[in-house]
Order: sequence, then C-alpha cells, then structure tokens
Amino acid sequence: MTALPTASRIRRAVLPVALCAGLAAGPTACASDPDEGTNGVGKLEATAIEQKAQSAADTAKAVRLAGTLVSKGGTYKLNMRLKQDGASGSVTTKNSTFELLRIGEALYLKADAGFWAHDDKASEGTASGGGSGAPSESDDADSEAADKLDDKYVKVPQDDPSYKQLRGFTDMDLLLDGLIGLHGEVVKGDRDKIGGIRTVKVKGGEDGEGGTLDVALDGTPFPLRFARGGGAGVVVLSEWDKDFPLEEPSKDQTLDYGKQLPRA
Repeated sequence: MTALPTASRIRRAVLPVALCAGLAAGPTACASDPDEGTNGVGKLEATAIEQKAQSAADTAKAVRLAGTLVSKGGTYKLNMRLKQDGASGSVTTKNSTFELLRIGEALYLKADAGFWAHDDKASEGTASGGGSGAPSESDDADSEAADKLDDKYVKVPQDDPSYKQLRGFTDMDLLLDGLIGLHGEVVKGDRDKIGGIRTVKVKGGEDGEGGTLDVALDGTPFPLRFARGGGAGVVVLSEWDKDFPLEEPSKDQTLDYGKQLPRA
C-alpha cells in the first residue's frame, strides 16, 4: 500500500505554485531574470551602455568588420580584418572588387586588370563630338599597364592622392570611430542575438534615425552590429581581440608602380 503524503508536505509543495499564480499579473510573473548570466550591461541606462561599448572597442586589439556602407553616393561592401598595426581584406564597389593589405605604413592594393583599365579618354572624346572613339596609343598603354598590374600587389606610394583614402579602409580606430557613434538622444531598445550572442540595442532616437547599435550581453560588451541611420549601411563586428598574421607579399607577387598609381 502506497503511503500518502502528509498535509504539511502537500502545503509546502503547493505554496510556491500558488504564489507564482497569484503574481502572474505582476511585472515579473516569476519569470527568470533576463540579465541572469550576462555581463550586466542590459541593466544600465542607454548612454551608459553606449559608453561601455565604445570603451570596449577602444581597448580592443583586433576586429573583423563586414557589411555595407553608403557614403557620398557610393556603396562599399567591406570585409576587413583590422588591428592597430595593419589590416587585410577586400572592398567591393559598384564596378569592381579590390584587396587591401597594410603592414605598418606600407599599403598594398591588389585587383584584376579590369580595375586598372579605364576608358574615360575615349568616352570624353565621343561625348564632346571630338575624336572617333577609336583606340589610341594612350589606350594601348593603359591596357598594357593594366595587364601588368593584374592580380599583383601594387605598393601604393604615400604621396599618391589615393593613399589616404585607401588607407582609411585599413585604419581600425578611424573606421570604428566613424561607425559606432550614435547621433541624437540615445534610448534603449530590444534584446536580440547576433551570431548566437545575446545583445541589447541602443538607438539614436526612438526610431533609430541616428543609428542602432547591438551591444554584447555575454562576455565583454563589444559592439556586434551597427545599423547606420537613413539606410546608410549595416556592419557586423566580430572576432574581437582575435589576432591574425600580416605578411609582406612575396617579391614575385609585388609591383612598385612608382610615384603615382594610374587612375582607376
């Protein structure tokens, strides 16, 4: 014959259930703490969360940045690994893709022949009514130069006008400063997950018109995704503090073009 539980045991078992049922209409409803097991950043005010994310980014040694940026009417797709003394990765524009490698101040650009070739002289002559648009000796020289540069690492001279612009894609501090800053009144948004990591959103303005930043709730509060306001692009930031090697390209894969790169 099975022994029945005593009245006192029944009361002890039922009491927690009754309490939870009675609190079901309350704010917690006996649910688990959403910040349990997190780094606690989700409990902070929006401005404090943003500051934590910026501090974490400022002290990081490396990061991967991948996504799309819209700037000055142009769209750039970036996939860059960045650290303080250099970077490597690719940039894709509407018409081409090129690779960048920076080791210290030495900057290398690698692209196919189509990137280096340009037909602007012929098209300008046709548009203005002058010239036949037929290939010229200059066009042949451009084509020959493009073939030589095809799929080679070309060292960008530091006094070349394009050096500063291209270097900007490889500058960790410059990119992060320009990408994770929110504009307007900062407000806290919803919880989410980026790459399996729990996040809390902070937004510039109620609708995120000043940008939306996802900040990690697991581990260090790194920024994991930034959506720029006005549809100006979304970037994902990952592999924080994960080092990677940077090696000079071999001599047979490198060309020193000279004082200035050809127009591209």
